[in-house]
Amino acid sequence: MPKVKGSLELPLRARSAGQSLTDWLYEELRSAILEGRSPPRTRLPATRDFAVLHGLSRGTVVQVFERLHSEGYLSTRVGAGTWVSDRVTPRPPSSPQLATPPDYIRRAIAAYKKPKAFAGLRSLGPARPFRIGGVDLQEFPSKLWAGLAARRARNTGSSPLNDYDPRGYRPLREAIAHYLGSSRGIGCTAGQVILVSGVQQALDLLARLLLKPGAKVWMEDPGYFGSRIAFESVAAKIIPVPVDSEGIRVSIGRKTGAAAAGAYVTPAHQFPLGMAMSLGRRMELLKWASNAGAFIIEDDYDSEFRFEGRPIPALLSLDRSSSVILVGSFSKMLFPSLRIGYIVAPPALADFVVAFRARTDFRAIHFEQAVLADFMERGHLGRHLRRMREIYSARYAALLEAAQKHLAGILEVRNVHCGLYTAAHLKNEMSSSEAEKAASAAGVETLSLDRCTLAAADPKGLLLGFASFNETAIREGVRKLARALSE
Repeated sequence: MPKVKGSLELPLRARSAGQSLTDWLYEELRSAILEGRSPPRTRLPATRDFAVLHGLSRGTVVQVFERLHSEGYLSTRVGAGTWVSDRVTPRPPSSPQLATPPDYIRRAIAAYKKPKAFAGLRSLGPARPFRIGGVDLQEFPSKLWAGLAARRARNTGSSPLNDYDPRGYRPLREAIAHYLGSSRGIGCTAGQVILVSGVQQALDLLARLLLKPGAKVWMEDPGYFGSRIAFESVAAKIIPVPVDSEGIRVSIGRKTGAAAAGAYVTPAHQFPLGMAMSLGRRMELLKWASNAGAFIIEDDYDSEFRFEGRPIPALLSLDRSSSVILVGSFSKMLFPSLRIGYIVAPPALADFVVAFRARTDFRAIHFEQAVLADFMERGHLGRHLRRMREIYSARYAALLEAAQKHLAGILEVRNVHCGLYTAAHLKNEMSSSEAEKAASAAGVETLSLDRCTLAAADPKGLLLGFASFNETAIREGVRKLARALSE
């Protein structure tokens, strides 16, 4: 007997005038099967239940079921019920297409502009070296996570299935506050932590709350394209501020946009170039924000995976004027589909962030938040991060070794202190986009650095992600990349 799916209450369309009940029910069920609304192996309700549900006599339902069974649309077995036969191949549903779409559709299409970072980018299908943004899911303790989730599901009395807290699940917020205090030097309370679905939602929310159309905001150049998307969505005026080995050049920012409402920075691990912001530059940025009454959004991007040296304190840990708002996510720490991120707001702002968030999402609590809280409280997060640091460090070392062997004089891989990717600078006169296209043609995924620029000249380089790939795949990817860029 084939495995069947649970039965559903199938809605039926109104009966036409003059159409018999039997013909109407037959046509409705047959159409539902052929159109895929009742896919193969879907169990149908018992004839008695079906008759009561639709106000029919059981004899009519039995007659129609038997006819569909005789024609091969249904399968049945005594004691097992009736289900849609797996020998039926549903036809694709046809969507009505108007010759001319409504005005609102044409206006939306005409006004839509694909973000620069994604224009012409193809990253569908299985990941290939050196796609950025991924982590090694094979090394994640999935059985442990599943056990915690199962325990929560069984013990519904202690799970947040019915809780309402617009900030998010409080035990998780407490765990995050403790984690940030011990690992990033941040003194904050659970009341300052607001849970969101990820960094992009955090940036979108903060952009809409803090910026009016035309307001100026500093951005590192080159910088993270996700923040650019968020700021452009609210029609803010982005002020590109160049970076150097110490991070964002605050003195240039003052000259080009002194009256800016705020700034967005990635101080622990600058995206995309990878340097850490120096202490002097941090204090200079904080002084500017304090004097200007401006905000600083600090994106704590993948700084957890440190390969050398001591942990770098967050910019927020140095803030004494409530200027800094920290955003972070667990997607890179654990797995991308875990859509849990956080905002750490100054106490005076936190309530307003929560109220603004509620405009689009009344309930901030999800089942996964409770599971993550258990994962953190039992010490599993710390153990997982320590283990993954060693694995990613070995993969980064393999990338450096292979690059020195095969890419010398072609592509110089930048030395980074932490993270899941590295920038690499071209030495063969190719532009970033040319190198990206050549790599793609050779079956290698990279991201050109010019996708991250605002006003800066092409940095002539590529971003190489190494976290998702073992040493063998990395070495083979480097050999392919070397051939592609040499040719």
